[in-house]
Amino acid sequence: MQFSSIAEAQNHARQWLFEYAAPLWSSTGVLADGMFAEKIGIDGQAKGEMDRRLRVQARQIYSFCTLGRMGWKGPWRETAGTALDILLSRGVQNGQCVNLFSPAGEVIDRSRDLYDHAFALFALAHAGAALDRQDALETAEAIRMRMADWRRVEGGYWEGDLTPCPPYRQNPHMHMYEASWSHHQISPNSAWGKMADEIRELFIGRLLDGATGAVTEYFDEDWRPLPGETGNIVEPGHCLEWAWLLYVTSDEAESHAVADGLAAFARKYGICAERDIAINEVYRDGSIRDAGARLWPQTERLKAAIARYQLTPGAIEEKEIIRAYGGLTHYFSTPVRGSWWDRMETDGSFVQEAAPASSFYHIVCALNELNKL
Repeated sequence: MQFSSIAEAQNHARQWLFEYAAPLWSSTGVLADGMFAEKIGIDGQAKGEMDRRLRVQARQIYSFCTLGRMGWKGPWRETAGTALDILLSRGVQNGQCVNLFSPAGEVIDRSRDLYDHAFALFALAHAGAALDRQDALETAEAIRMRMADWRRVEGGYWEGDLTPCPPYRQNPHMHMYEASWSHHQISPNSAWGKMADEIRELFIGRLLDGATGAVTEYFDEDWRPLPGETGNIVEPGHCLEWAWLLYVTSDEAESHAVADGLAAFARKYGICAERDIAINEVYRDGSIRDAGARLWPQTERLKAAIARYQLTPGAIEEKEIIRAYGGLTHYFSTPVRGSWWDRMETDGSFVQEAAPASSFYHIVCALNELNKL
């Protein structure tokens, strides 16, 4: 879709989110026991027979807490609160997060994973604040204390049982940064701010590619990019996601300059001119590795544009906000209103598959930022 102004995009976003997406995912997207479905199919039915990932439960808790803060009048509190109770009673055990639940909601995999822990902490921060749940914040503190053992002398964290390392990845560290900063905003404990600062320093000092301004994905144990093709992979969506985080979490000129470089690289090499959407992967030299386009990079493109507009208002960033939101709305043209396509092919068509609940976090976060302008 095409929009003529930020206000027009805001109105469309709020209507789509409040009238279609939130009602769908708070009804069809919630299973009988109060946990969230992993997917909603093209037929409009929840895929309740699937195993349930802890990270999806956590992302959906965040999403409904944020919907409540945005002013949605639906049952956000009950929806998030029930899922939070399950997360606290079954999903976190002795300060460690499980990985997977069965279709019956039973824990079937206790493997530890940094990505899971990041999203659990993120959800606990937002639920603790939105629902006034001190038990959520206390559980987050217990997780943080246990994760002291995950710290690596080279910087950053062990990634857990599921992902053999090396390669070490920047992505779970980015989400640990987002989670620790979220707690820092609401907690008097200075440890959260220190945790966020350390990850930001790791990113700027070790993970960022100074020659290009981009961030690569895969590193050796000393945080050097892996040799060969793997070490040259850049995801434009992650460049934009880091850019947004650095814009909104730091007032330092260095952080904003790094964010500018990340956004510039992603915009130069990671936006398909024909489709006007953010693509999946390029190399450090800007050549294309994967011209397909997942939904989530479109939300990060939007968030980065909003943050830049807030810092330097003007026609350029205004146009980029409108373009980014227009690109995102292509993914909303599904048979089930309030659902989405997840993967766009290089010809602009979409893979005909169920909508993953995991994308709602990206969508809600981006539309919340748009709504705040």
